[in-house]
Amino acid sequence: MTMQTNRSSTNAIATDMDRSSIDSVALATRIKQWGETLGFSQIGITQTDVTEAARKLRQWLEAGHHGAMDYMTKHSDLRAKPSELLPGTVSIISARMPYLPTAKSSEEVLANREAAYVSRYALGRDYHKTIRARLQKLVEYIRADLATTQPDRNFVYRVFSDSAPVLEVELARQAGIAWRGKHTLSLSRTGSWHFLGEIYTSLPLPPDRPDKNRCGTCTRCIDCCPTSAIVAPYKVDARLCISYLTIELQGPIPVPLRPLIGNRIYGCDDCQLCCPWNRFAKPGDQDFAVRNSLDSYNLVDLFAWSKEEFENRLQGSPIRRIGHERWLRNIAVGLGNSAPTTATLTALKSRIDHSSALVREHVTWALSQTLRNQRPT
Repeated sequence: MTMQTNRSSTNAIATDMDRSSIDSVALATRIKQWGETLGFSQIGITQTDVTEAARKLRQWLEAGHHGAMDYMTKHSDLRAKPSELLPGTVSIISARMPYLPTAKSSEEVLANREAAYVSRYALGRDYHKTIRARLQKLVEYIRADLATTQPDRNFVYRVFSDSAPVLEVELARQAGIAWRGKHTLSLSRTGSWHFLGEIYTSLPLPPDRPDKNRCGTCTRCIDCCPTSAIVAPYKVDARLCISYLTIELQGPIPVPLRPLIGNRIYGCDDCQLCCPWNRFAKPGDQDFAVRNSLDSYNLVDLFAWSKEEFENRLQGSPIRRIGHERWLRNIAVGLGNSAPTTATLTALKSRIDHSSALVREHVTWALSQTLRNQRPT
């Protein structure tokens, strides 16, 4: 009689486990469907083990390749241990959203020395707000679903989009929605013009299979980098990267690198522009459509913006976070690499007595470049 009771109990436990597993699989399927309705191109799920990626991150930091990004070292332990960032985390929902805007050709802008090139991701709205808002909406769908299907289920979560120490690319790889390209950006079969976001959660969701790396023997991103910042496959020295120099670096841009920046005043897309996978890129979400005609400005006009104009025109833009001082620093470098016209000289001279020593130093360099290279037209 006792044996029969134990067998019945075991069967009941197994049935409960099966039911829980079925519920989790069904919920994961619904999460992916909801994600699609919210504009995400793909949703995947993974667990919390990022041991190998964390080891490579430590090596990268020890080599000093993070430059002045001290926050990378400060929070490296949290990147390595997702469950410490949100206690109780057992699953991570990784999301990918396309952003490629309809804009003036990148190649056309880069070829025009008087034009100002802004990285495609920054031409529209600040992605942090959009991605987090969409992920929060996805959370609301999950919460409403659990209230009906699993009312006793504890649901702890936290939403991220490049807003905390998270190994985003590694999580996307493990979740099966991307792989890490040799330029270290996340890549999918529709290219790299996308943003990533995550939901850390206490829900025990079934993990997806990691994505396969499809870079093969291609080295185009390495070969086309203007500053040779991709020092080896899957390894970037940020100290050489134009995106780092124009966005993250707060002080002077190293003089030897200034001529290599060309007219790129905020970020750099060269490693993406030459990537074969981006031939299959799809148009981005409308939230990332071009604002303020930032795809078609010339350097001289942008250099004339006052601090008030900078802050007002770029409200809601990721560019605004670098501030007006670094904005002028970057454009001064672009002008120094520009055609030495009268307009260029006039623009630079207008800032020669700027209150910022950082701006003055870059303007002085740009003026010397302009006067040395050719007589103004």
